[in-house]
Amino acid sequence: MVKYISTRGEAPSLNFTDALIAGLAQDGGLYLPEAYPQLSAAEIAGFAGKPYAQVAEAVIAPFVGDALERKYLRAAIEAAYALFDHAAVAPLSQIGDNLFLLELFHGPTLAFKDLAMQVLSRLMRHVLAARGKRATILGATSGDTGAAAIAAFRGIAELDLFILYPHERISDVQRRQMTTIGDANTHVVAIEGTFDDAQALVKALFANKRAREEFSLAGVNSINWARVVAQAVYYFTSAVALGAPHRAVSFAVPTGNFGDILAGWIAKRMGLPIERLVIATNANDILARALATGRYEVGQVQATQSPSMDIQVSSNFERLLFEACGRDPAAIRRAMAALQQAGSFGIEPGPLAAIRAEFDAVRIGEAETTGEIARVWRETQKLIDPHTAVAVGAARAALAKHPAIPMVVLGTAHPAKFPSAILRATNIDPPLPAHLADLASRREHYDVLARDEAVLESFIRGRLHEAERAAAS
Repeated sequence: MVKYISTRGEAPSLNFTDALIAGLAQDGGLYLPEAYPQLSAAEIAGFAGKPYAQVAEAVIAPFVGDALERKYLRAAIEAAYALFDHAAVAPLSQIGDNLFLLELFHGPTLAFKDLAMQVLSRLMRHVLAARGKRATILGATSGDTGAAAIAAFRGIAELDLFILYPHERISDVQRRQMTTIGDANTHVVAIEGTFDDAQALVKALFANKRAREEFSLAGVNSINWARVVAQAVYYFTSAVALGAPHRAVSFAVPTGNFGDILAGWIAKRMGLPIERLVIATNANDILARALATGRYEVGQVQATQSPSMDIQVSSNFERLLFEACGRDPAAIRRAMAALQQAGSFGIEPGPLAAIRAEFDAVRIGEAETTGEIARVWRETQKLIDPHTAVAVGAARAALAKHPAIPMVVLGTAHPAKFPSAILRATNIDPPLPAHLADLASRREHYDVLARDEAVLESFIRGRLHEAERAAAS
């Protein structure tokens, strides 16, 4: 049986389905497998030409073990990727010398979050129904996670969904993709503050034992291990398309909460030959500063044209730090306590060297971001969103150091989600796909709350009681 342990070492180990439902560990830590399954070079090479869903099953199944029958996993994966509007699911194209773009925005909400969220919702629904239980999903979004979660979980009878986002700090398209749904089980909440404030509220309620048990809380942010492992799949498909496992590949990833790039590190642990993982940050550059100085120090969140990256506390970095510290939970508890109390912690020389051995970090400013959108359009006639543009800029910097290694940029969102940034850079107003063409005229449903744990807890309780009364009548 595959077991999952907490990075903070004070929560019981769980199997895959229990970790799936729990999301965050009871001690506030994040779950990781006791050991990483290995794929042989022959198995990886065999992914060439295979449908995306088949590769996904091969990558995810070893992490599930016997916690779920294989037929249910296969059904969830096949149903999820049948919704994508490109036959390859995650197509790869060339945008420069040894520079490639992995398009991860062909799902229902036009963002990379769909690739994991559509699978996650089907697995969670199956597990809850089999156990005869309900759950309350609580998550925070810096823009795309919320829309992907609502699209995946709307209308599911076994759960209620509460999504928090930073008020007036995401794009209009991102907001409307969440607020125009209006299903009875979905609740969208604008928090007066930053994404970090919203994420802190989520973590606080998960740490509140009474609230966690009363609401049967579950998480779908990238704190949920299933999200991360599902994202590892496209590292395999893209690398194999470029010659892996016989050829090493590097990746540049626009990074906020660190889950997407951590998925690449997981793929590497499984045997995929990844040369470098490039952390691409905007002005909110805590990770670039941490790798440069050895000090992880929270700064002031700055609003940028890449709002999904406007994050200072990158939750998934805790998983990488745990591994770099030799899986020492006491070291993680000390670091997280210092972060909570003082807003910073130091990374010891050994763990810092281990992280630097595999990761680079590059900060890309606003002018550079706009310049990359314009350059890619000028040179390839492809429109890229500002998050992807940050990664393209970081990729070019990394390629200058390692020009012989193919570099894959993760294209994380459709450009039409950020029309003002595209218009400013290219003079083109990118249209939304047909299924979202009338988004601007749809009615919105959301609430605005103060960044207060007690206020949020009371709000959730009230909405759940309303749902109970409606079900009884």
